[in-house]
Amino acid sequence: MTKQKHFYLIRGLIREQGHWGNFIDHLKSTFPEAKITMIEIPGAGIYFEDSSPPSVRGIVKRMRQDYLKAKLEDEDSHLIAISLGGMISVEWMRSFPNDFSRATLINTSLGGVSPIFHRIFPSALLYLLKVPFLKGRQKESHILKLVSNHQNVFNQTLDLWEKIQEAHPVSLDNTLRQLFAGAMFAGKNFNPPIPISIIASTNDRMVSVKCSRAIAQKWKAPIIEHPTGGHDLSVDDPAWIAQEIKKSITGP
Repeated sequence: MTKQKHFYLIRGLIREQGHWGNFIDHLKSTFPEAKITMIEIPGAGIYFEDSSPPSVRGIVKRMRQDYLKAKLEDEDSHLIAISLGGMISVEWMRSFPNDFSRATLINTSLGGVSPIFHRIFPSALLYLLKVPFLKGRQKESHILKLVSNHQNVFNQTLDLWEKIQEAHPVSLDNTLRQLFAGAMFAGKNFNPPIPISIIASTNDRMVSVKCSRAIAQKWKAPIIEHPTGGHDLSVDDPAWIAQEIKKSITGP
């Protein structure tokens, strides 16, 4: 009997499950029989009032509690993660190598594999330093202008992100904790125990595509690049991601 597919999704820095947007609909239509569970990072989403652990290991420990509640008895578990979520995934696979059967990492980076100026462009870092001083729609617009390259999705996405910000505002303290956790995380000595696929945006303006290429080369993992999308590729081309995940599982 074929095991039921179960996708576990992890977002990135100060983002929550709502930020997956239309990608969830595309994933459901691509895999109609699959179960989908979005696991929140502490300090964001439904846990926005909690303190985010200052280390990726601590974040994994907290998030795994929700994973264990959602886990089916016998499943084909596929982890999908973007940006900081990719770093969380690496620590998760290192600490609990039997939790997932495969993973797809999108626009992520690892300390010890790529230099800091590739993991976040200096210009992007300077741009993001303004975020703590902004609020509401202005704050989300500022972030979206950096992570999205497709102007046609801007207004709809901004409306959604503004609503998320109003419902679950991430504190400055949790923003700094997540930044610190990601900056300090290293995956130099990690080799994945399961099949990994890498998805990257060639024209990512926040994190260099060289980071994904370096990870793929280190792990000898397949990599596919989107030619126009930005760092938040789930905003710019969610249908494309869903199809590429299908290809990685079933073949072209």
